[in-house]
Amino acid sequence: MRSKTLILALPLLFLAGCYNPDQGPVAQQPRYPARAQGVDVATDAGHVAHHIKNNGLDFVARYYRKPDSRWPTLSANEARVLSAMGLNVVAVWESYSQHRDYFTYGRGYWDAVSAYRQAKAVGQPPGSAIYFAVDFDARGQDLYPIDQYFRGITAGLAASNGGRSEYKVGVYGSGAVCDSLKRTGLAQYAWLSNSTAWAGSRSFADWNIRQGRPYANLGFNHDSNEARDDYGGFRLAGM
Repeated sequence: MRSKTLILALPLLFLAGCYNPDQGPVAQQPRYPARAQGVDVATDAGHVAHHIKNNGLDFVARYYRKPDSRWPTLSANEARVLSAMGLNVVAVWESYSQHRDYFTYGRGYWDAVSAYRQAKAVGQPPGSAIYFAVDFDARGQDLYPIDQYFRGITAGLAASNGGRSEYKVGVYGSGAVCDSLKRTGLAQYAWLSNSTAWAGSRSFADWNIRQGRPYANLGFNHDSNEARDDYGGFRLAGM
């Protein structure tokens, strides 16, 4: 995922969780500030959690991935470390998302099933979001297979939980992609890529997360992000 400059205040975000031994983790309705700041990180953020927190940030976006990915997926231990530090976690599925021909209904279905299994293994609470990445400049006829991919995601998440999805759906992508999927109701959350030259990105205003360029004072590979209101993040129950 790519980059863009932003300078904003750094409010803290509090997200509560509770645990019922018969039901597993349950998400409570959080109180979100008007603005929050965070980072997305390709590797285990637990190793730099103190550094992230000490720089006044509020959340970390981390990835669910296919088993053959060379990049590490979000783990239960990493989610515990971040949650214990008072950082919210944003979950995103990314796999071959830079290729136009990847997006089909079937791939969306199985990506959703895989993301659901990883979310349950991590302990991600119901009611929070899983974002799915569309990491290229999609426009025009590209939007139809992306629409079908997200219809597959909807079906896959529902099938994974006996007919009703536990998780909300988010999209990472261009303004054109985010706008299309939000308007059709296939995504409840939009994460706007920092690639401002992509279709619709300069004019799209209905984002929940907006990506930017790296912070100069953080000594690890990341992108900055601004979030507003409810953006689908979570902390593990009891943290």
